[in-house]
Amino acid sequence: MNHEGTLDDGTIPPDAILRHDMLRHVRHGFFTRAGGVSQGPYASLNCSTRSGDDPAALAENRRRVAHAMGVAPDGLLGVTQVHGDAVATVTVPWAVGEGPRADAMVTDRPGLALGVITADCGPVLFAAADGGVVGAAHAGWRGAVGGILEATLAAMAALGAAPALVRAVVGPCIGQASYEVGADMRAQVLAADAGAAPFFAPGRRPGHDQFDLAGYCVARLRRAGIGQVTALGVDTLDDAARFFSHRRRTLAGGGPIGHQISVIGRAGATSSP
Repeated sequence: MNHEGTLDDGTIPPDAILRHDMLRHVRHGFFTRAGGVSQGPYASLNCSTRSGDDPAALAENRRRVAHAMGVAPDGLLGVTQVHGDAVATVTVPWAVGEGPRADAMVTDRPGLALGVITADCGPVLFAAADGGVVGAAHAGWRGAVGGILEATLAAMAALGAAPALVRAVVGPCIGQASYEVGADMRAQVLAADAGAAPFFAPGRRPGHDQFDLAGYCVARLRRAGIGQVTALGVDTLDDAARFFSHRRRTLAGGGPIGHQISVIGRAGATSSP
């Protein structure tokens, strides 16, 4: 049964996974919240191991994601995300929920799928032009300002993929029209990076701005010399049917929440989509 009580075949519908042609040479997917078995506020494809979701439902959701990526369940990896700039270079899998404290992963090994968890922050998927090295990063504003995207490129370069040979896509995240921020956040960002100024627009309330997180991530990667980069332009807060959103949860008064997952695996590691 799925979260609406109807029969399913144990797989995630193709239209519940967003993809981009820039990454068509590797297995990848920006998964929505649809296609899983979780209930209530976690409905339905919650993939966060740090949520209060039923462990059996969470395990089944992650199994479905692994199947969609063409890897074994233990080949779907994640890290303990901390809004920092640490990158894990993956050579062997680890147990679910036991990933290192980091906000990105890179690998050149087959049979692995790198997944980042988000609910408004930016999931960024990276692939070398030949598909031999891939990466996945979790980029909220703190991580983006702190250099997580550049650190991911550097870790890929250490595996042989120079930035000019890398492509990246910023997936579903909170959009500028939805992302109202206070003067304190704007000041923190500009103190660390004056080049971020164009990504703040006047807010609807005095003393507030609207921040373009996806645009800022794209700009940081271009500054770092990446070969190609774009953003899907999908707003998580504005689309409750398809995405979990921390800001939406906050505006509604709090409570438990699920997280969607974005995943990538190197070329030759999996079957074709």
